[in-house]
Amino acid sequence: MIRILGIDPGSINTGYGIIDSQGNHAKHIDSGVIKISGDTLGDKLRMIHEGIVKVIHEYQPAEVSIEKIFMNRNADSAIKLGQARGVAIAASAIQDLPVYEYTANQVKQATVGKGHAAKEQVQHMIKILLCLDKKPKPDAADALAIALCHANSREGLLRMQGVAGIRYGRLQ
Repeated sequence: MIRILGIDPGSINTGYGIIDSQGNHAKHIDSGVIKISGDTLGDKLRMIHEGIVKVIHEYQPAEVSIEKIFMNRNADSAIKLGQARGVAIAASAIQDLPVYEYTANQVKQATVGKGHAAKEQVQHMIKILLCLDKKPKPDAADALAIALCHANSREGLLRMQGVAGIRYGRLQ
């Protein structure tokens, strides 16, 4: 059994999702949203860091998965997302946790079966896959989807290790 923290970084809301994974089975442990506020960029980034560290200390994940940045039309939004993402990665790395990255398309493909699925579809599938009573908030659902994507990718890598006798990162 391995505990995975999924992070959906954002400069307004940073979603997190904690799952326990073993083989093809995943169990929802917790999920939520770190609400970001503050007057300065430094205040906002500090809140992200403190929120991620608090989640790590409370749930003790063994691995962290996070969404990669995609470039859209708005460069300013991409820069803010990159800053939020960097702080979340640093908070995880400072806690000596390995961090794995996945594109939005990889995450959606792993959870919904379509790389360009809508947020509502992700929420619906997360509810079903993790046997939740209700749909999680969009940012929390995305974070859980990122954690599930890593759990599925991880299992494939472990199977390949067994066949090829190789080691990959810290997955052993």
